[in-house]
Amino acid sequence: MALPVRQQLKYWIIAAVVFFVALWWLGGVIMPFLLGGAVAYFLDPVADRIERLGASRGLATAIITLCAVCIFALLALLVLPTLINQAIQLFDTAPKLFQDLQSFLTQHFPQMQDQDSTMRKSLIAVGETIQSKGGEFLNTALASVGTLLNMVVLFVIVPVVAFYLLYDWDNMVAEIDSLLPRDHAPTIRHLARDIDKTLAGFIRGMGSVCLILGTYYALALMLVGLQFGLVVGAVAGLITFIPYVGAVVGGSLAIGLALFQFWGDWLSIGLVAGIFVIGQMVEGNFLTPKLVGSSVGLHPVWLIFALSAFGSLFGFVGMLAAVPLAAAIGVVARFMVARYRQSSLYKGTSLTPPTSVSDPE
Repeated sequence: MALPVRQQLKYWIIAAVVFFVALWWLGGVIMPFLLGGAVAYFLDPVADRIERLGASRGLATAIITLCAVCIFALLALLVLPTLINQAIQLFDTAPKLFQDLQSFLTQHFPQMQDQDSTMRKSLIAVGETIQSKGGEFLNTALASVGTLLNMVVLFVIVPVVAFYLLYDWDNMVAEIDSLLPRDHAPTIRHLARDIDKTLAGFIRGMGSVCLILGTYYALALMLVGLQFGLVVGAVAGLITFIPYVGAVVGGSLAIGLALFQFWGDWLSIGLVAGIFVIGQMVEGNFLTPKLVGSSVGLHPVWLIFALSAFGSLFGFVGMLAAVPLAAAIGVVARFMVARYRQSSLYKGTSLTPPTSVSDPE
């Protein structure tokens, strides 16, 4: 005897509540597993394509792992040392940059010399806050044994988890499919395919966009001669998946550094600004439409809201899970709206379509 729909809905709500409570309670413990699952999900189509060429699943996973190790080793030898050195130099020169900013404002805004000036007091307060809190936070983060252990755990556990999940991905999907409630299995499969299409299109498309733009920003800023150009480009590319945030943050940071480094050389400053203008034009008119497409179904406002909401509720782990959860919620919401439009609640009981009421003349 099948369970009533209301009873089934109650069990599904309980399962959803348990899932979110577990996500909040486990916190950082499940972060390596979420990252490993994301890597396996990202690489599963590559493994499937290698399998179609005649290789076994184990051989396909081994080939992907070997390629990943080679790429990581290449990055570790060529890019990471420069990136780390520039990041350390940026932290070391931050106080000097702030002093230069203070001198610049004092020179061009004489009212800054007034001891009672509101702008001067605000700038001094900001500087003291950065010096006390920022340095304290950085020292604590670098000296924390827990932070170091977490980094080690990430670099060790994430590849292992990704390897085993990638190897058993098809078996896990088949096992989950066998556990679906039989009455609703076709509907759940349909929703899962839509979620996979939305999520795959967004993650793989935006991942490619972030990689292309990050490489472009880093190389272009380094060619212009901007100090810390590699760090700025990496940061701008990394957060490009948040609409406009990558360009605004990266552009503001790059132009701010360019003002101190190239003050008076307006051509170099203009080149730095032009790099981000060109990047935004290429992203908006070519990269995002071609690689992500308009049918993904993740509206920028919905994505920003999901990142903010899940980040506030569950911290960094919530931000990692925000994109897949936003994709799933969006697909389910569209499915429910479509069902609502087909229901008698929307159409009513009348056999004739409703007519619009016109104003009396």
